[in-house]
Amino acid sequence: MQHSSSSDNRPVAKIGSKNSFYYLLNRLSFFYFMLKYCMSIGLISGSGLYEIDGLKVCGEKPVETQFGAPSAPYRLGEIESIPVTFLPRHGFPHSIPPHKVNYRANIQGFKLLGIDRIIAVTAVGSINPDIKPGSIIIPDQIIDFTYGSRESTFYDSGKVVHVDFTEPYCREMRSSIISAAHKTDINVYERGSYICVNGPRLETAAEIEFFRRSGADIVGMTAMPEAVLSRELEICYCGICIATNFAAGITNERLTTSEVIETMNASTERLKTLLKAAIAEIPQNRSCGCKDALKDSGL
Repeated sequence: MQHSSSSDNRPVAKIGSKNSFYYLLNRLSFFYFMLKYCMSIGLISGSGLYEIDGLKVCGEKPVETQFGAPSAPYRLGEIESIPVTFLPRHGFPHSIPPHKVNYRANIQGFKLLGIDRIIAVTAVGSINPDIKPGSIIIPDQIIDFTYGSRESTFYDSGKVVHVDFTEPYCREMRSSIISAAHKTDINVYERGSYICVNGPRLETAAEIEFFRRSGADIVGMTAMPEAVLSRELEICYCGICIATNFAAGITNERLTTSEVIETMNASTERLKTLLKAAIAEIPQNRSCGCKDALKDSGL
């Protein structure tokens, strides 16, 4: 006897339903996608760098953290077949000033995605007369002048943690980026002290002279608390800085934001070449101290 489909009580799987083969395939693809990108390198960009040649964007991942939303959805992609997770620090389009960036959400978002290495690209002013506009600097030290004005720790209450910050930038990542610069014949300053100020205004000539006497080579507005928050989550953090102008009083020229964008644009190709080479140069397994930063740090 022939049965009509209406008399068949078996559940019918619809595309998109949880019983669908396509649903299961999509879920498996999603888990593979996330597993792949949790092993990726994080990339934070600042003023003047929102698109990277060679970055194949495969998707976006919005993230909510206990500190609110990060600056933008994380872009998941690849450079030279290496997974990267990209975040524009000031939002996309550029709309968040440096003193209003939700640094804790940005860094915790990377951690929630499984990222354990971050390269941060920043525009800086040059205090050292030897560092000309257009120069690329791989800083090794930070002087923090934002302290107290920004949320700078994940340990405001509960457990007391004093993380070691003797070397604020990951030594292993710095070495990899410098090696990549040598291999691509890109001239970089292999060390320098970055002084971080709150902004959004630019500095006075007297402040820059004070910073110079304090040993600072470059001045910017975003390395802190990014660097220390990364250390508190045992994430390796390294900076690539572009000197976009001389700081106030170093020359007689008036400082403008258009100068920053123009110099970043002129430096873009070298920066992109360095980034691609650096990402390929970073070893797969970490052997630095960043991964154990919380060991013996709590009271």
